[in-house]
Amino acid sequence: MKRTLAAILLLALSAASVSAQKHWEEMERGIAVSEQMEGEMLEITVKDGYVYVTTSRPVTVKIFSILGQLISQKSIPAGTWRTHIASRGIYILKAGTQTKRITI
Repeated sequence: MKRTLAAILLLALSAASVSAQKHWEEMERGIAVSEQMEGEMLEITVKDGYVYVTTSRPVTVKIFSILGQLISQKSIPAGTWRTHIASRGIYILKAGTQTKRITI
């Protein structure tokens, strides 16, 4: 019984990571909420299953599941970028030195 539950959980986590590893795409600027990051602007917004990151300098963005599994990693240049995460849940987003909890 425990092995069956563990196998189901592992399959669900694998499916979530595969579906979330889509590419990042560049967006036009204009999302509202921003935060200062060591004198530079960093903006993280979640809407309709998409994670939007706006930055004024190049930064590496990593998204982890709540269990610590790497879901997506991308070095993005300055601008607004987005990626789609198909599975609802709580994720940890690390962009440069900032770490945020996001909910899809």
